Amino acid sequence: MNETLIKFLKASPILSQYHLSDEEIRELAGYLRKHCLSEHVKEVVRMVEEVISIDPNLEWKEILEAAAKKISEFLHADAASLRVFDPENNKLVAFGSYQYAESARTKSIPVEKSVAGKVIRSGKSYLVPNILLEPDYANKDIVKEQGLNSLMAIPIIIPGFLKKEFDIHGTIQIYYKEINREFDSLEVSNAELLARRVSYVLAKKRILDLQKLNMQKEKIVEKIFVKLSHREGIKMKDVFRMMIPELVDVLLIQSCSLFSVSSERKHVRIELEYPAGQKSHDSSCLFAIKDHPYFDVLVNNTEKTADYEYERIHPSYLLIKDPLKSALSNDELKRYASRHNVHSVLLIPLKARDEINYFLIFYAMDRRQEFTEHEIELLTFFGKEIMKALRIEKLDDVLHDFKNPAIAIGGFAKRAKKSLETENIEEAKGKISEYLDIVAQEAMRIQELVIYPNIEGRERVIDLSEILKSRFRINEEAVREQRRTNIQFIQHELQPGLFIYCSPFGFERVLDNLFDNATKAVPEGGGELSIKSYRCGETACFEIRNTGKIPEENIEQIRMGEVKGRGLNIIYRFIQGIHGKLEVFTDDNSTTFRIMIPLHT
Repeated sequence: MNETLIKFLKASPILSQYHLSDEEIRELAGYLRKHCLSEHVKEVVRMVEEVISIDPNLEWKEILEAAAKKISEFLHADAASLRVFDPENNKLVAFGSYQYAESARTKSIPVEKSVAGKVIRSGKSYLVPNILLEPDYANKDIVKEQGLNSLMAIPIIIPGFLKKEFDIHGTIQIYYKEINREFDSLEVSNAELLARRVSYVLAKKRILDLQKLNMQKEKIVEKIFVKLSHREGIKMKDVFRMMIPELVDVLLIQSCSLFSVSSERKHVRIELEYPAGQKSHDSSCLFAIKDHPYFDVLVNNTEKTADYEYERIHPSYLLIKDPLKSALSNDELKRYASRHNVHSVLLIPLKARDEINYFLIFYAMDRRQEFTEHEIELLTFFGKEIMKALRIEKLDDVLHDFKNPAIAIGGFAKRAKKSLETENIEEAKGKISEYLDIVAQEAMRIQELVIYPNIEGRERVIDLSEILKSRFRINEEAVREQRRTNIQFIQHELQPGLFIYCSPFGFERVLDNLFDNATKAVPEGGGELSIKSYRCGETACFEIRNTGKIPEENIEQIRMGEVKGRGLNIIYRFIQGIHGKLEVFTDDNSTTFRIMIPLHT
């Protein structure tokens, strides 16, 4: 160090005027080293320690604001701002500043022809003695509004730690009021040293964010695993209810919906809503994508990836920043947002082999302009775990629904065999044909359960009363096959022309489960099981009544959808999916299930 100082002192044109001897120059160098440089080094070390001691658990904006303040004070600057570069959309996003009032229009600055962009591309510091004379500094208003006239821009780099992660580049811009300022190499070196320490803190922040992300993923997986271990199996609404609390750090969620996309890419349908009964869309089984611009953009990529005033279209998500002003919002979404205090809407596509088959919609009460890569990764992970739960739930449904058609096949096959063996074939021909028709029909139901476990996408208009009558007849025979001869089946009036729009197969599953539950509820001593159907306003209604009373606490659970049985869960989910309503009530010695489904018009 002494030799370096001696060299610079000897070369100094100012000192050469005093004709100092070599010994005097050596003594001066020693004095500067001992009393000047050592103090400066101590100050630099102190400032470095202060910067690296910034808590990495703070939010990004808070970290950068704290760093900007410390750097400004150490370098005796008048203001500072820190920005990071998003390599995916080629923009600089301001994260934090000190004594620097940033306008809304400079919140996101294009890299092209900007001082920050020049620094990021070169990886080197850039000095601007006079902002008004700098062609690459667009916001000249800063001189008039804040009195800042010169700056030095220092690069920062936050490394990526995963294979697919980009390094994040950014700048620290340090401002001075002094015009035509001459920056010396020492203050530039100090600024670059502190910038590297800021990068260190941000790298720690990124590591902690990754750790937090992995912990949140583990919690989600653990909750599903615990739920799977229960005997009653897994139910989608239970998974939603368990997992939503794990997302509160990302979004203040008002509600959430899972949608599936039809094979022809023209319609979507709600698979699940949280909380249940939110009715974020008008009552219908299917929603036409063309009538919902935000669906169209997400599913069919009808708009370019960009950050607009009221929307942010990103390869990993679609964010509607203001649903009341966005051009992608339809009247339905605007009404829902206004009624439920929703300030932003986030859509997350769930892709399989680059095709969107499902997507999540989060209706948020907080105003969001963007999301971090880790936030989107967590929400996407959440969605994919939900998809797994959906597949498991549907498999459980299939296994549960094998029972009724299997019993019917066995029973009617026995009857047909017995008739062939004991009756005149010509006289019993009609009866045998009826039995075999039922066997064939139920065999086809089992085949559909195995080959087509997903009932969505095959909806059509059906006559409620006709299908109710048909399933009542088959279930009556199935009960007789089980030797429950003390149950009297009564068919009351079935009003014709009650047309509804849904999956016939799904509706038959609901009826079979309702009949199965009603049969089990009839006491051992026997009783009645009856049906009727009628129109009630704009809904088609049917009732299934059985002898035997359900405890009041169980009735309340059924009304709230808090059911444990697989059959009741199938019933409740299907009725909810077609925007119907389920009611249950009792009298002295009977229980009635009333189902109301919107009429098809």
